[in-house]
Amino acid sequence: MFEQGMTRLHELMVIIYAISILFYFIDFLNQNRKANKIAFWILSIVWVLQTIFLFLYMMRTGRFPVLTIFEGLYFYAWVLITLSLVINRLLRMDFTVFFTNVIGFVIMVIHTFAPVQIESQAMAEKLVSELLLIHITMAIVSYGAFSLSFIFSALYLLQHRLLKMKKWNQRLWRLGDLQKLEKLSYILNAIGVPMLLLSLILGLTWKFIKLPDVSWFDLKIITSLVLLTIYSTFLYLKVRKEMFGKSLALLNSAAFLIILINFFLVSRLSSFHFWYA
Repeated sequence: MFEQGMTRLHELMVIIYAISILFYFIDFLNQNRKANKIAFWILSIVWVLQTIFLFLYMMRTGRFPVLTIFEGLYFYAWVLITLSLVINRLLRMDFTVFFTNVIGFVIMVIHTFAPVQIESQAMAEKLVSELLLIHITMAIVSYGAFSLSFIFSALYLLQHRLLKMKKWNQRLWRLGDLQKLEKLSYILNAIGVPMLLLSLILGLTWKFIKLPDVSWFDLKIITSLVLLTIYSTFLYLKVRKEMFGKSLALLNSAAFLIILINFFLVSRLSSFHFWYA
């Protein structure tokens, strides 16, 4: 009973942790203090839950939880979150906070879903299945955000073309202004990128546990990393290089074509997502 309760607690923490990282990523891109504050308090919930678990575990075992590799991983994740909260509150180093939490999330996922630490084989199999479910859900959410972003970019390109051709008709006004279309496209990509990153972390963890014989150079893994790189480049060009306009919309449209290839073609050729075949 204790084991099952702790398992559910860990799963809840992983989900809450992912939401926190999403808000930290928004703050990292735009220096959004409101998003930073939301991320801080959500991460504080994770820290409280972790701390409760540590005390319960110490009361149950009568020792400090660092004697096994999985106990050490959990304590390591707790230390990273603690340091992240302190840095966020005292030093305001957003770059450090975001990447510290990404590392902490990886450690948390490994500790939560690796079946070696679970005594019951049935519980271990169930955990691995739930890990896969969360991975797929996050991937689909990110793909949904990228799809909407592509639609706004496509409308941007259409609007840009109509304006260039000086076709002042009702269709032009119904498309919305260029600045709004570009902003919505950017916001959706800013949501999609961290979701895709977290999905990849979960997916690679699942591969390590369940499919150790599948190559790390599997086509699905490579194309997913390419996708993450392209969309991250989009955000970099937008935020750091202050690029805007038609070039950025074309890049976003090209990235969406890779999503279609990755989802419909690569999935059938990959050994990683064999259920698509």
